[in-house]
Amino acid sequence: MKKLKNEKELVKKAIAAGIEYGESRGVVKFEPTDSAAEKIEYIYRLLVHDKVIQPLPEDQVSQQTMRHRLAIWVSRLDQA
Repeated sequence: MKKLKNEKELVKKAIAAGIEYGESRGVVKFEPTDSAAEKIEYIYRLLVHDKVIQPLPEDQVSQQTMRHRLAIWVSRLDQA
């Protein structure tokens, strides 16, 4: 897994975009007390369920790999 140049910033953008995506679909309402890790996991699983992103093999799913996959997703949104 190659680390992206500005992955930290992309993860923040991905969380914001994922929250907007989930709430616009009406499937989730995030609370201010939800941790970043919880948000990342929920957004990742929602995007996989909706077939927006390719799922990772279940034995490779970790907080780090989910962050990386979301960063890639949001970087591609910026390009579109």
